[in-house]
Amino acid sequence: MDSARNSSLLNDYQTYLRVEKGLRPLTCEAYDGDLKTFAEFIEGRHGVLLTAAQQDVAAFLEHLRKHDLDSRSAARKLSCLRGFYKWLLLDRRIHHDPTVNIESPKAWKVLPKSLAEPEVVEMLDRAGMAASHPQATATALRDRAILELLYAGGLRVSEVTALSTGDLAMDAGRVHVRGKGDKERIVPLGRTAIESLDEYMRNGRPHLARISSARKANAARPHETSPFATRLFLSLRGMPLTRQWIWHLVKMASSGASPHQLRHSCATHMVEHGADLRSVQLLLGHADISTTQVYTHLALGRLKEVHRTHHPRATRMQAETNGHAKQSENAADSSINDSVEETK
Repeated sequence: MDSARNSSLLNDYQTYLRVEKGLRPLTCEAYDGDLKTFAEFIEGRHGVLLTAAQQDVAAFLEHLRKHDLDSRSAARKLSCLRGFYKWLLLDRRIHHDPTVNIESPKAWKVLPKSLAEPEVVEMLDRAGMAASHPQATATALRDRAILELLYAGGLRVSEVTALSTGDLAMDAGRVHVRGKGDKERIVPLGRTAIESLDEYMRNGRPHLARISSARKANAARPHETSPFATRLFLSLRGMPLTRQWIWHLVKMASSGASPHQLRHSCATHMVEHGADLRSVQLLLGHADISTTQVYTHLALGRLKEVHRTHHPRATRMQAETNGHAKQSENAADSSINDSVEETK
């Protein structure tokens, strides 16, 4: 009985997340998994989600700690519970939020791992050589375009798999991206990425699309139009690529890399070359600039240089240092000249 009540409640919340919040299916699944874990814990204490108290939430976090769940994962689960009980409170299904005053586990500050610029250049050069071969296959053109897009635009792997041919604006040098929560943004691309995508669209994708058309012709209902017919990146079977497949592609290109590392590399290298955080935030699609600020830790050398150049006191200090050095140099020259005159 308790399980049925919890399941009904979680189904309602899933509908709210998908319809009203507009969250993506994968995000909804992650929330559902976390809430089901808590529901099972509550049922073990002979309770239901609607009647959970503060001590239940605290006991749940302690349960996670004893089972060696890292603090970041525990913090994510607590964040999920906060959102769930906030919804119940706004919907007037409960009168008290059991997550209030529950201290979040201190998440470890993990800096995003990025590749060095020479590593990225080497990876992209190898993909470029394979795609430039006179007998280059459609998949070689596709793979180079994907790698260039991941690095040039800092796209998430789920954003790449969701792209359609209509999202590309080659003439304008940009791509239309749908990110988390179906938030849309325009991402500019560099010349190399545009050229790679253009060649894939002309010589690679048509071949893969013909395979897809042949498969549909042999299907039981060939008159039906596939919802994936316009997907940008297709497999050898003419089907849309999956996130797992792109992850495997990047691993094959460089064993120590991942799609998300290319995204981090894009942001880190831009900051190192002087890009401001607001621009990087817009490029990556971060809702909060605090998420983007982590990249300043990876570009401290550049940050120090900017500070020395633009901060008035840092500039004055540098000038004073140079002035003192010049005075010492002049004094040394004067001493040498005096010695020479005495010798004469």
